[in-house]
Amino acid sequence: MSYTPDVADPCNQATSLWLANGLPQEMLSHLKLGDCPDTAVNSSFKVGSAAQTSIGLSGLAAAYIHFLRTGNMQDVSVDARHAVLDISSQAWYTIDDQKPTRSWSDLEGIYRTKDNSFVLLKTYFPHHAEGILNILQSVQVALLQWTAKDFEDEAEKQNMCVSAYSIPKQAALRGTPPIQLIKIGDAPKREIKVSPPFPLDGIRVLDLSRVLAGPVCGRTLAAYGADVLLVTSPKLPDLPYLYADTSRGKRTTQLDLTEPTHHDRLKELVKDADVFLQAYRPGGLRDKGFGPHELAKIRPGIVCANLTAYGWEGPWKNKRGFDSLVQTATGFNWAEGEAFAEFNGQPVLDKPNPRPLPVQVLDHVAGYFLAFGIQAAIARTITEGSSWEVRVSLAAVAQWLRSLGQIPPKLAFGDGKPLPKQRIPQDPEVAALSVTLHEATGDKRQVEGPLRTLTAIRHAAQLSVTPVKGRGSSNRLGSA
Repeated sequence: MSYTPDVADPCNQATSLWLANGLPQEMLSHLKLGDCPDTAVNSSFKVGSAAQTSIGLSGLAAAYIHFLRTGNMQDVSVDARHAVLDISSQAWYTIDDQKPTRSWSDLEGIYRTKDNSFVLLKTYFPHHAEGILNILQSVQVALLQWTAKDFEDEAEKQNMCVSAYSIPKQAALRGTPPIQLIKIGDAPKREIKVSPPFPLDGIRVLDLSRVLAGPVCGRTLAAYGADVLLVTSPKLPDLPYLYADTSRGKRTTQLDLTEPTHHDRLKELVKDADVFLQAYRPGGLRDKGFGPHELAKIRPGIVCANLTAYGWEGPWKNKRGFDSLVQTATGFNWAEGEAFAEFNGQPVLDKPNPRPLPVQVLDHVAGYFLAFGIQAAIARTITEGSSWEVRVSLAAVAQWLRSLGQIPPKLAFGDGKPLPKQRIPQDPEVAALSVTLHEATGDKRQVEGPLRTLTAIRHAAQLSVTPVKGRGSSNRLGSA
């Protein structure tokens, strides 16, 4: 079924995506989306609608799977403001009542270039910051000697994370739906366990993802009852600032796929898995024998979920990308800057001061769209059989968000609600929507040091019969 976004009504947006992925229309009456999503946060883009829609679809898909397994359908409700805080969850959690320290460098930010354009430097990891500084001596002064495109090209040659604003990048995935389901192999219909306590009870997920979108997806599947094993590499730098929040409900282990024994161990894990979730660049795991079609041969009936920054076609398909890089590349920063200048009565220049969106909406919405797509595919393995691939890209999510249109600046920045302050003790709004979780020790070995307590924003989708599973987080890699 073709996908056409409806810019007027969040419920219609959800309807379009639900039907486009082959799910029954009669289930949509059970999705209850709250009012006033456009003023849920101060942005000219419909961030509240995007958050509410993506989280609502993930919850409704879980409820539908529970219906297929029990014959009983439940309601799913999502408040827009809660959804906005959910898609900025890494800002609100605490460990033992303390705020964690961010892992990225002060170097990160938006800088002007000599062609009066701008680039965004992303330094999630220490080697990213070191690599950028190897190209530049004094960041802003040096960048004024480069054009945006030339610097982006040089950074890409050195495997750094930089994005320049680009009209062609905006157009690259125009018309591509934010979630794609592709049949990749034959398999019999999935046998279903009757009357499970949670929608995804008994579903095993291998989560090979990093940073935000993929881990948010895995966390969501765990909240709906799936057994999620996060698999990381001991050779890659970790992100403790993000893992503590996004590994909630998961077990974790480490495998080095360059080691034959570890490679074989992952293949054995695949044989018992229902979902294989990965967020490496296209072809990265395929070259190691874990592409979608290879996985479908190892485990017929598997759902392979793949996330990338710029999609599977075109000149940018292999380009590195994070949320804010894709925001920059697809023009959100300029458009938000224009709207904010208009709100303040300032002349709208040809190239206004860029303004980032208030949350990393592309990452989080992509994560919830992944969770929705995976569950849509699981539902189809129950009703039709087969093996399925789920595709989501940050750039396709970006073009979907842009297709919803912008909010008038007076409404966006005058009536739109700012995010709470990050502080200890927590802002009352954050505290009211938070849940307390206790650290688990893992399956096979004890973690070092005392067990910790995590407070975090609870999942924004409220299921009327099967509330989300409130399991703790190991918070430490390799504990299972």
